Amino acid sequence: MPATTPAWDPVPYLRHAGHRARAFTDLLARVPALPSERPRIADLGCGPGNATALLTARWPAAHVTGYDTSPEMLDRARADHAGPTPGGGRLDVAHADARTWTPEHPCDLIISNATLQWVPGHTERFRDWIDALTPGGTFAFQVPGNFDAPSHTLMRDLAGSPRWRDRLSGVLRHDDAVLRPEAYLARLTALGCATDAWETTYVHLLQGEDPVLVWVEGTGLRPVLTALADDPQARDAFVAEYRTALRAACPAGPHGTAFPFRRVFVVAVKEA
Repeated sequence: MPATTPAWDPVPYLRHAGHRARAFTDLLARVPALPSERPRIADLGCGPGNATALLTARWPAAHVTGYDTSPEMLDRARADHAGPTPGGGRLDVAHADARTWTPEHPCDLIISNATLQWVPGHTERFRDWIDALTPGGTFAFQVPGNFDAPSHTLMRDLAGSPRWRDRLSGVLRHDDAVLRPEAYLARLTALGCATDAWETTYVHLLQGEDPVLVWVEGTGLRPVLTALADDPQARDAFVAEYRTALRAACPAGPHGTAFPFRRVFVVAVKEA
């Protein structure tokens, strides 16, 4: 478990909002019809709410609640997306921690977008969440599966180097933060769900200067930035070293910087 709880900032997170939302739309495309005409939907780890709003487009009459631990993310989601929806539904946001959260009411859909990799032992929560679904309801999530990519390995190598290991030991996640698709399928099938699990590697073509660094400043680098927040000089020094390594590993091409990103998807439907 990371030694430091990351401080989140919606501004850097939203800089690549279009690329980030693609995986969520692909996940939504595989979610089947829900059992209620006015479904109750929980979005675990809603962030700034831009993806959560897509749920109200798919199910206009739904009561959608986005949950997150970050006050900054919840404030942005509340300001930009919360309230009544055009189809007669509603979008709310609320503070909750996925490590302990259990729905107050039965849900037709519990969905999570790139959040469970931050929750150690998240598979231990699956039974509670499946139990909280209405018959025929769905639990769906996607998590990044790119912890062996240069964006992560270079960060971990640098954090573990002699200069930084004393300050950053245990801060970053490793490739055991998520499971392979077949392991998720086995666990959810054992809980009585019809389960679809797969993986996709996107190759995002990013624009601008140091775009991979800009990407991880909104996500994977947050634990380091948080751990060094009280020492801006050290924080900037780490980022400068990391930027140099990324430029060598992820060079820009004539049309932008290709950024391969593997993701793991799961859709589990409870028996009706």
